[in-house]
Amino acid sequence: MLVDALDAKIVRFFTDSPRSSVLEASRVLRVARATVQSRIDRMIDNGVIGSWVPQPDPANFGFPVVAFCSVTITQEIGHDAIIESLGAIPEIIEVHTVTGNSDLMVRIAARSNPDMQRVLDAMIATKSVVRCSSVIVLNSHIQGRTLPLMEAAAKAV
Repeated sequence: MLVDALDAKIVRFFTDSPRSSVLEASRVLRVARATVQSRIDRMIDNGVIGSWVPQPDPANFGFPVVAFCSVTITQEIGHDAIIESLGAIPEIIEVHTVTGNSDLMVRIAARSNPDMQRVLDAMIATKSVVRCSSVIVLNSHIQGRTLPLMEAAAKAV
């Protein structure tokens, strides 16, 4: 779906003011309330807006250690079973199938470095993980940043 400048402004408004109403957005953006609502509905229907749920920060509720793990899996089991096994570990917050030397890229949050070891051991215990190579995040600078990309795409239209 192509997005335009108004779509980007609507998403920017709700990113900056997530608890605002559609009516407030229409006032600030100087467009009809129905226009804002129809644009939001269209972006949701087309998957541009994937979620309106809060995004809790693990560091702020006791999980300050983050690691990215390159995971090599047993190929015979298949990805679905492995993803299900890894999904049962609550500290695993993202899993992506990737190209390269490993099969999956996993993002993990833990309470401490020893807790991270416990999580890595739990991954290995699933019997679907052959090898795991992890790197611990020292500092995060840019995370989950998609709005600038959307705004740039809107300018290109």
